[in-house]
This record gives sequence, structure tokens and C-alpha cells, in this order.
Amino acid sequence: MTVAETVTIPSRFNGPPNSGNGGYSCGVLAIMLEGAAQVRLYSPPPLDTQMRVSRADDGSLEMHHGDTLIGSATPTTLEIDIPPAPTLAQAREASGRYLCQDDHMYPTCYVCGPERAPDNGLCLFPGPVHDWNLLACPWQPSVDTLDKAGNVRPEIVWSALDCPGYFAAAGEDLEVTLLGELVGEIFADVPGDRPLVVYSWPMGKDGRKAWGATAIANQEGEVLAVSRSLWITLKPN
Repeated sequence: MTVAETVTIPSRFNGPPNSGNGGYSCGVLAIMLEGAAQVRLYSPPPLDTQMRVSRADDGSLEMHHGDTLIGSATPTTLEIDIPPAPTLAQAREASGRYLCQDDHMYPTCYVCGPERAPDNGLCLFPGPVHDWNLLACPWQPSVDTLDKAGNVRPEIVWSALDCPGYFAAAGEDLEVTLLGELVGEIFADVPGDRPLVVYSWPMGKDGRKAWGATAIANQEGEVLAVSRSLWITLKPN
């Protein structure tokens, strides 16, 4: 493998207090590939720490901190049945049923932490639209998440494709889990000039593993990005 470049995850983009948000961490690798990417995390991504990214002959990537493999990314295809997007009004109403507004395991998470201000986090608080088969919340990207054309930067899109999938996969039975894999694809530019609809749905469970999916749509219902996420419940001590 040859070293492609180095990356650093700023402390602002944390999930748990001392490691990178899973979606953002996956995104810094995914944006180095064309099209859909399958990104796996093997160890908690450190914050404010330079990591090297190596590229193999087949185009796949590995991200290391010293001798520790942090993550890998591979080009892929993503086939997933995407339900119609809820309306913005439905997403706003559903967000009022967010389970973790007052009791969150990682309250400063960049994506879904209730202790983050709107200009410092994504503030995605998904709740059930009608039942736990579909969750949704609105998203108004802040100015600092946008590129010069006014679109959300792709690593931030990947961040938004992360946590909502957890809440769908977990349902009402919230447990301490870690993101194991995120497979995602951005279909079109994600504009930041007006609110978007982020919605998610469960995709099954198997023992300590659970799967969820997340989509980002504009107010006309056009799906701009989608992901499938794998969540692994930690073993009890």
C-alpha cells in the first residue's frame, strides 16, 4: 500500500467525548473514493491526532494511528429500498418525540447531542413519525458546514447519515452500541439554504448486531443521500 495522505479529526467532531463521531470519521475516508463507499471502523478514531491513510492497488483505503488500524474504506454499490420521505412538518413533529433530549449517553455528540448548540453541531433529533418503523427530524445546516457553492460538505453529509440510523436500529430499547460499518452514497448536492428532512428506518437485528438506514431528502421529497449502518452492542462487563 502507498501512503495517500494524512488526516486529522478535530475535537469538535466527536461522538463519544474522546473519539470521533462515527459518521464524520467514515466520511473523511469516503470522500477519497468515487461513488458509494463501504467504511468500517475497527478502533475509536482519536481526536486532534494525525493519522495516515494508505491506498491499495485495488483502490481501497486504510487509516492508521501508529500501528493501530482505525478504519478502512472500499468502493462498493449500495442497493437499498428507500421509503418515501416524510414531509418537513412530519419531521418537525417527530423530532418532538426524540428519546434522548434529557438523557443521552453522549450528550455532546456532534450529530445528535442535545448539549450542542445549532451553530456547533448538527442537532439531529429523530423521533418516530407514526411508529418505530420510520423516524425523522428536520435539519438546517449551519453556514460553517457549507462549501463555497452553498452545499453541505460531503464529510458533514456522512456525519448526518450516521446517528439517525442508530435510533432506527435500536428502537425504544436504547443500548450502548458502537458503529461498526457505514455504507453510504451521495446522489446529489445537499443544499444548505433551507431545511432538509433526515429520516431513518430499521433493517433488522441479529444478536448483538443491528442495522439501520438513513436518507436525506429535500422538501420536495428528492433523496440526496442514503446510508446503511451496522451497530454492535457492547458486551456487559
